[in-house]
Amino acid sequence: MKEARFYTTIDGVVHCALCPHRCRIADGRKGVCQVRKAEGGHLYSLSYGVVSALALDPIEKKPLYHFHPGKKILSVGSVGCNFKCPFCQNHSISQVRGMGLSEMLPTLTPSQVLAKALELVPDGNIGVAFTYSEPSVWFEFVTDTASRIKESGLHTAMISNGFIEQIPLDELLGVIDAFNIDLKGYSNTFYKRMLGGDIEPVKRTLKAIVRSGKHLEITYLVIPNENDSIARFREVVMWISEVLDPKIVLHINRYFPQYLMSTPPTSLETLISLYSVAKEYLQNVYIGNTSLVEHSNTYCTKCGKLLVERGRMSGRVVGLTNDGRCSSCLYKAI
Repeated sequence: MKEARFYTTIDGVVHCALCPHRCRIADGRKGVCQVRKAEGGHLYSLSYGVVSALALDPIEKKPLYHFHPGKKILSVGSVGCNFKCPFCQNHSISQVRGMGLSEMLPTLTPSQVLAKALELVPDGNIGVAFTYSEPSVWFEFVTDTASRIKESGLHTAMISNGFIEQIPLDELLGVIDAFNIDLKGYSNTFYKRMLGGDIEPVKRTLKAIVRSGKHLEITYLVIPNENDSIARFREVVMWISEVLDPKIVLHINRYFPQYLMSTPPTSLETLISLYSVAKEYLQNVYIGNTSLVEHSNTYCTKCGKLLVERGRMSGRVVGLTNDGRCSSCLYKAI
């Protein structure tokens, strides 16, 4: 265990300030994320260094389509999450209630992750992505590791639900280069009922990332009869365009039955309809988790040239200059 950051103790009760749940944790108990525990008036991270997955992935798998397309990135994940999504595809590591973490999984130090990242540079690795589980509740290990990765000259990325308080987020913005944030619905009602959270802190996170100048992509998982209303989805993409930036990359992903949900997969017709709506407001829209190749490739917004060809969550650059311009018209595409 490692002492956690962002907490206070009042009358023997620990008040965690990492995420908007603001858990009040009695001695011997854990917060909502199940990886931060109060003991003797202190808060400890149970997952520091605990690694559930480590793999060299195509960066498109994160998904990050406009951040070094065609490259690979060392992906590392732990356990725990501050949401309770009933459709989570990584529920075996995100929902860890009752697990003895350090006994069941290997541990790594930040220096060991850095060494592995450097070792894989000849294989095309550009850095480290914190992913698979929710990296914000792995905060201490993520920041310790990311700072080392940055010092080495490599890149860092984080795939997150965006449910974090502003002060720790500001620290992450200092060491993370690229984010993919899940915007899981369009209303606070959906967030409370389905996830056990709130949407406003996530929207605040998205705005903070844009203000910081860091690379941002957004993923919207389309769940039938839950968040697939065309009218409400239009409100989402209008908000992204008007409040964030019309150039923000949006991934419209297909849902498949997972964990506690047995609802059939999202229809391709629904995904295409939402894609058409999103393209009215945003320049860079993709459909994921399908075989619709024409909706996963990147084309030049100005002249239509194929820039990045994608298939099976990997990318092949075919029409980009080294600085992200279209090789035909020199439009700054990425």
